[in-house]
Amino acid sequence: MQAEVKDAYWALFDTGDLKTQPGPRLVELVGHRITEMAGRYSPAYPAAMKCLLADRGGLTAYLRFPAVHHHRIRHSNFIERTFGETRRRTKVIGRFPSETSCLTLVWAVLDRASRGWRGLTMTADGLRLLQDLRRSLLEPPRRLRAHTITAARDDDRPENVSAIA
Repeated sequence: MQAEVKDAYWALFDTGDLKTQPGPRLVELVGHRITEMAGRYSPAYPAAMKCLLADRGGLTAYLRFPAVHHHRIRHSNFIERTFGETRRRTKVIGRFPSETSCLTLVWAVLDRASRGWRGLTMTADGLRLLQDLRRSLLEPPRRLRAHTITAARDDDRPENVSAIA
């Protein structure tokens, strides 16, 4: 039974048979697979399936990135190594004088680590997808029209009104 669950778990993330492009739709499809697996195996392994459902967001985060990168970023070994290096350097410093100095150190560690990452080739489509992902995370959509308030009575109107175009 354990071998069957193990095989079913790894089959969740096998996206080779899907023709869906990386992004929210692919995350949704794999999310449905996770729900189906949890429904099938929860009587035998309730704690494991509860953990699987709770960690769904983290397990499917890599599916938003270019498909050629899935093989490398699905596993967290290079991320854990980077966290370990950051932890090692912060122990030496002890205490940071400001948030900026902490972010500078983390950026330097990530920049240095990224030079050693092999197997991640950047294509034009991949770069576009990463830029779209970055934009969606850092710049939430803005409202197209300003919210206007209409007064029900004349005495409800504010005396000073300003608008920014």
